[in-house]
Amino acid sequence: MADRGFDLEGRLAALEEHDLKRALSPVDRVAERGYFAEPSGGDLPVLDSAEALVFASNNYLGLTDDQRVQDAARQAAATVGTGAGASRLVTGDTLVHRDLERQLAETKGTERALAFSSGYAANVGTIAALEPDVVFSDELNHASIIDGCRLADAETVVYDHCDAADLRAKLEERVERATREGREPADESWLIVTDSVFSMDGTVAPLSAICDAAEEYGAWVMVDEAHATGLYADGGGVVQAEGLEDRVQIQLGTLSKALASQGGYVAGSSALIECLLNDARSFVFSTGLAPPAAAAASEALHVARHGDARERLWENVAHLRDGLESMGFEVWGDSQILPVVVGDRRDAIALADGVRERDVVAPAIRPPTVPEGTSRIRVVPMATHDRDDIIACLEAFQAAGEEVGLL
Repeated sequence: MADRGFDLEGRLAALEEHDLKRALSPVDRVAERGYFAEPSGGDLPVLDSAEALVFASNNYLGLTDDQRVQDAARQAAATVGTGAGASRLVTGDTLVHRDLERQLAETKGTERALAFSSGYAANVGTIAALEPDVVFSDELNHASIIDGCRLADAETVVYDHCDAADLRAKLEERVERATREGREPADESWLIVTDSVFSMDGTVAPLSAICDAAEEYGAWVMVDEAHATGLYADGGGVVQAEGLEDRVQIQLGTLSKALASQGGYVAGSSALIECLLNDARSFVFSTGLAPPAAAAASEALHVARHGDARERLWENVAHLRDGLESMGFEVWGDSQILPVVVGDRRDAIALADGVRERDVVAPAIRPPTVPEGTSRIRVVPMATHDRDDIIACLEAFQAAGEEVGLL
């Protein structure tokens, strides 16, 4: 009988051959430093003896081990429970969820907000629920946006990365196409979707120019603030930093990065939120966010808004960028994400290995995650790194770069 299964061994061998195979390397704690284990497959991991500095995490404000955030999670677990127990529409809606959503709406300058089980679920569920006829999407948007467009069965028009002029040209082309076909473009629903901060390039979308184009052509704008929430004005994102709350109809983000928890959110009008809690399948058919996660995110957002963690992060970003560039490394981006672009994937792997040998964790990012010829080390400081940590990271890159022949 023919084997109609799957050649898993062959797939893994192909990944190995092309230096694309990934493996899990557990760490003992999520913080600015920790003990890592070697990849162990299905066996129990064994931690290394040397503690390493972490410069690869999305825990931007370093709040995962903040006592206030941990206490909020413990209190929610003791008072409300460890899990929601059901969909929010059944019995999984709690006062902890409502407190988080109230604070998110206040921070994002919207009427309401809605918490999802993940940022991925927020993107996929929102786009699919809106059912746009056409989505105009930045070419480097997150996979969850791309998958949301597929699930919505929308015609997707991709515009050049962070290029508002190309977006405007694509919008005009759509109008001209409809005119040629004898259709009225006003009959279509158009959605422009972009990340605000792009996770692999560190670039920041030109949101004001995007809003200008959207308003000229009557489109709605949806901005994913996953890598910006908590880091900008009053604990908001780039939308808040640029004062665009009234021009962006849909704001999304995650609770799992700067807010040190798990989950995602959508913020917008009351009508938008009511539609999503009825029509977003990833919300309706998922158990509600665990109360401890909601409480942790709520407290982390409060800390981000009223503490000094944001200022400390940006100080570390400036110090690290200046140091890397002064060595001769090419550093992309305009945000807290500092991609050290190497080019060749093997050089990037060698640089990452050299840095790791010096007890600094900053893995190589290579195709297919990024385009061929742009392999890089994605370097990200945290607010909780001190000056000595930043110096140690720079010294590791200096030594490893010279060893690999990149400097």
